[in-house]
Amino acid sequence: MWLDCAANCGAAPLDPDQPRHLCSCGSPLLARYDLEALARTWSRATLGEREPTLWRYREVLPPADRGAPVSLGEGFTPLVHAPRLGAALGMDRLYVKDESANPTNSFKARGLSVAVTRARDLGARTLVVPSAGNAANALAAYAAQAGLAARVFMPRDVKPPFIRECELYGAHVTLVDGLITDAGRLAAAQAAEAGWYDVSTLREPYRIEGKKTMAYELAEQLDWEWPDWLIYPTGGGTGIVGMWKAFEELEQLGWMPAGRRPSLVTVQAAGCAPIVRAFEAGAARAAPWADARTVADGLRVPRAIGDFLILRALRDSGGAAVAVDDDAMIAAMREMGRLEGISAAPEGGATLCALRRLLERGVIRRTERVVLFNTGGALKYLELLQS
Repeated sequence: MWLDCAANCGAAPLDPDQPRHLCSCGSPLLARYDLEALARTWSRATLGEREPTLWRYREVLPPADRGAPVSLGEGFTPLVHAPRLGAALGMDRLYVKDESANPTNSFKARGLSVAVTRARDLGARTLVVPSAGNAANALAAYAAQAGLAARVFMPRDVKPPFIRECELYGAHVTLVDGLITDAGRLAAAQAAEAGWYDVSTLREPYRIEGKKTMAYELAEQLDWEWPDWLIYPTGGGTGIVGMWKAFEELEQLGWMPAGRRPSLVTVQAAGCAPIVRAFEAGAARAAPWADARTVADGLRVPRAIGDFLILRALRDSGGAAVAVDDDAMIAAMREMGRLEGISAAPEGGATLCALRRLLERGVIRRTERVVLFNTGGALKYLELLQS
């Protein structure tokens, strides 16, 4: 229905039928729906008859105005009960939301399906994104499916499988000296000059809409009862922000009770943990992290434009923020594979490390129901598993 400033700066709501990126104050924009009307007409009982993709929640997604959504079957990923992994931790209610089952092997497919659909409908012809790897792969695939051109900018030291996959889908790849923030500056400059449509994290309002569907799926897969804790690897933070938005929407729809939300945990790498540092300091914003280093490419994000939204969600949910080292992530990848047959990227392994840390501290009780998010698969990181 309209777009709002995420920082509540006082700007008037914006028309979503025009290309929009950031609010005039520089903050992200959030898509809003007529949830009061939807609550009267849309029942969760209708979901059983729908396709097992994120587009089953189409009433709370931007409409596909020019035909079918740009879709490769993303979403409705498995929620895996992990009894052997849980037994090793003394838990019997441990689950893994396995986002590696998405097209292009990661959760990035969700956001790019929705963002590319909306960009196509707004008349975009060339899409651009800076990425640590998985978002570039997803944009390249969805742009190809939509018949649009894709330009991706990645750090020069990105792992070769990410480059090759972008090329497979016909994207133009630019490698940049430095980190994703350096790639972002170059991508933004070239996009402004050439008139490309920028789909960078939280710099347009629609990737978050795809990511929020993880919360809708969790509610449905757990028979409309929230878990106690969600543990999520955080780089740019769109997943955390999106799921927090979805909690509010589900309450307004009357599908979930108000006032009972999961506690959220952000997991970052010890070599790049700006959100963890800000959380522990009680800060509202996160200062950029100098000399960011980690084998988990998706966590090597020294600054997130939505930092204040992530920190607010963590605190309002009674959550936590944990930094883990690379060796522990890699060991956890192996553990998830050996005990549960789950192909976990290091970012997914990081969630298991964080859970173990929070159990040891007594923050999480072993009797509570916990969901770990494995945001991508191990296949692009096989070099980390060499003995």
